[in-house]
Amino acid sequence: MQANIQLDELDARILTALSGDSRRSYADVASEVGLSTAAVHERVKKMVERGVIERFSLRVDPDRVGLRFTAFVAIRNDGGVHCREVAPRLRELPEVLELHSVAGEFDFLAKIRTTHARALEDVLYQIKAIPGVARTTSTVVLNTEFEERPQKFNSTG
Repeated sequence: MQANIQLDELDARILTALSGDSRRSYADVASEVGLSTAAVHERVKKMVERGVIERFSLRVDPDRVGLRFTAFVAIRNDGGVHCREVAPRLRELPEVLELHSVAGEFDFLAKIRTTHARALEDVLYQIKAIPGVARTTSTVVLNTEFEERPQKFNSTG
């Protein structure tokens, strides 16, 4: 297990500023947090090197690309195959955006996006065909109130 990395107040403020829009210029972030552009650049570089920042990513509006149907699917393992063997197979399905190993009645919780209900049905058939999957239970999203909102970070040191 990796130890937690301590964030000072300035690193936390930089992360908070970038979490809303990682394309912001270092000059813009520097102005907000009260540092020079070079200092922000160096701090971001160090946070990338230490693994605090894993990546800078792109957020696409799913509705605008036709992915208007979202469901959360709980998946139960049958015990015949270890969960560690099921997860890589679920990763192969492009409609599975997130996969979480969970405690409780089910073993996994997957977030799935498709174009419509019939496409979800097709994905569910693919999931149920994976060796080790006993059953699924789906919850269809009617409306998303908010998603992937920016995080606010606090210093830990």
